Amino acid sequence: MKVSWDESVCIHAGKCVQGAPEVFKVEDGKFIIDTEASSEEKIADVVSECPSGALRIES
Repeated sequence: MKVSWDESVCIHAGKCVQGAPEVFKVEDGKFIIDTEASSEEKIADVVSECPSGALRIES
């Protein structure tokens, strides 16, 4: 699974970090997405909750 993040669209609501902190995190000031850290189902659920649409699952 590949998840993309559009920084120019992101409103930094933090729903991704709160919903799956093992996947979506900020390290050294950079946004990191580790799709190996959780199930595809959970990641898809968290991505669907993104209020700005900055996160997308790519096929």
